[in-house]
Amino acid sequence: MFNSNELGKELQALKVDLSRLLDGTRDGFVDTSRAAADTLADQVTTAVNELNETLTGDESQIRQLISDRPVVTVIVKSLKKPA
Repeated sequence: MFNSNELGKELQALKVDLSRLLDGTRDGFVDTSRAAADTLADQVTTAVNELNETLTGDESQIRQLISDRPVVTVIVKSLKKPA
C-alpha cells in the first residue's frame, strides 16, 4: 500500500538537500553544482519511479477489489448481454 509518511520523509530530505545546494557558498557551488544537481536529479527520479510503482500496485489492487464485488459482476454481465 501507499506509504505517504515514507514518501513525505523522502521529499523532505530532497528539500533539505536542494536548500543546502542553493544556500552554498558561490565558490563551492560552482565547483560541485553539476555533480550535486545530477545526484539530486537521480534522487528525484528514484522517488518518482517508486511513487509510480506504488500507485500502479494500488490500482491493480483496487481493480481486483472492485471486480470481486457481486454487484459489479452483475452490472458488467448485464452490459455485455445483447439487446
